[in-house]
Amino acid sequence: MPFYATLRRLDLCLENRQERPALEGWRRFLAEFWWFGIKEARACIFAGLFFLALFAVPRGGWLGIARYDLLLLIALGLQAWLLWRRIETWDEARTILLFHLAGFSLEVFKVSAPIASWSYPDPALTKVLGVPLFSGFMYAAVGSYVMQAWRILHLRIERHPPYWMSGGLALLLYLNLFTHHFIGDYRWYLAALALGLYARSSIIFTPLDRERSMPFLLGFILVGFFIWLAENMGTFLGVWRYPNQLGAWATVHLGKWSSWTMLVLMIFTLVSGLKHVKARIQLSP
Repeated sequence: MPFYATLRRLDLCLENRQERPALEGWRRFLAEFWWFGIKEARACIFAGLFFLALFAVPRGGWLGIARYDLLLLIALGLQAWLLWRRIETWDEARTILLFHLAGFSLEVFKVSAPIASWSYPDPALTKVLGVPLFSGFMYAAVGSYVMQAWRILHLRIERHPPYWMSGGLALLLYLNLFTHHFIGDYRWYLAALALGLYARSSIIFTPLDRERSMPFLLGFILVGFFIWLAENMGTFLGVWRYPNQLGAWATVHLGKWSSWTMLVLMIFTLVSGLKHVKARIQLSP
């Protein structure tokens, strides 16, 4: 398969961390920036291909298959291909399945009549309680990105808080997505708690041949922003709609950026439970 062969050659190139002493100053900055972008794009292989499917599949479906049903078939095919080609491991797939289930549960709650935070307007055979089954893969795509980024960028975390603290925070973040409809939105209190927990934490990554670092929470804020941009494209294509977009499309509220940032933090906490990731995290004393 030409695509797979090209992907393997790219992976071999990305794994080369041989020192490049001749690169200095602005030339090094441009080279590291370029390779960082390439590695980020490679880490988005599932998310990127699935996002292309959102663009490619007509709203009316294809060959008599409804759009949502076709997107589910494409997502299942992509996941099977990643496992077959060992681009993802079975351990990763099991963890991604948890993202899918957690995301689908959230979707069912959010589209229910009493809540109606958003809706999926098109008909489909694979809709359950108003939610198309493919929707869980949008959350799984974020998990897949995190998994791939660990390997490709050789990520490690310094001064990570104890797992019982980060796990408790992740659970509270997830529960707040449900409970804020009834007892108030506590996301900013939880954000302040996250800031305290991760204030000393840093993400160490390798864009080319040398390790670089950034504040831990800054990485999640940036990822949350790009997911917010993708959400704007998804609603523009009419895959799902918020109440203020039913008459005409409008930009997704900027507050969703914070929601996605919190969700990415929750996903990271689950990913960090994998043994091969735990081995690369330095816990605070």
